[in-house]
Amino acid sequence: LKPENKADLVKILTYHVVPGTALSTDLTEGVLPTVQGEIVEVTLDPIAINGAGVAIPDVLATNGVVHVIDAVLTPPEGL
Repeated sequence: LKPENKADLVKILTYHVVPGTALSTDLTEGVLPTVQGEIVEVTLDPIAINGAGVAIPDVLATNGVVHVIDAVLTPPEGL
């Protein structure tokens, strides 16, 4: 949380966000681009993002949908 780590925190947080709104029933297997610029892989049955399981799907927010996952995603190029 130090100011000198702000850029790394922004990379991690924006890697968890994809543009648009998609409920869990809208998801398909494949890849999605993130706001950070990299991609994440979606798998179904069970639903997972880069291997992180979706613990709570479809939490409606005023600006989109949140899918709670059971791990922190790290961008592939690291920090």
